[in-house]
Amino acid sequence: MTPRAPGRMLHCPMRRVTESQPISLDEIRSLARGRFGDMIKGVVDLARGILLLDADLHADQEAELLADGSRQADLWGINLYPDVAGDDWLEFDSMINLRPSFGNRSRGVDDAATRAAIAGLVARVVRR
Repeated sequence: MTPRAPGRMLHCPMRRVTESQPISLDEIRSLARGRFGDMIKGVVDLARGILLLDADLHADQEAELLADGSRQADLWGINLYPDVAGDDWLEFDSMINLRPSFGNRSRGVDDAATRAAIAGLVARVVRR
């Protein structure tokens, strides 16, 4: 974070993570501490293999990816808890996931294959 005005901080730009530009768990911890403390929000683009991290809202990440050419159907919001062990460190919970017209009727990710694809992408781009 960089100083903006008394009592306010300006966060750095969102972090784009890919297989060719991975991120370490320690880097995720640092980003989490700078924003929410114990977690960090992310949006994955399954078609393009991108994980965008570090924003106040999943919607901000979604908007950035859409402006960069992503398709709405390929975007899913997640939360990462770097200090939680096992599969529970990845949470499928975001308002951007609520898309009845795409068959997803919850803030989670209803389709097991889509959840597995998201987990696989996260595993490939995060060095744990």
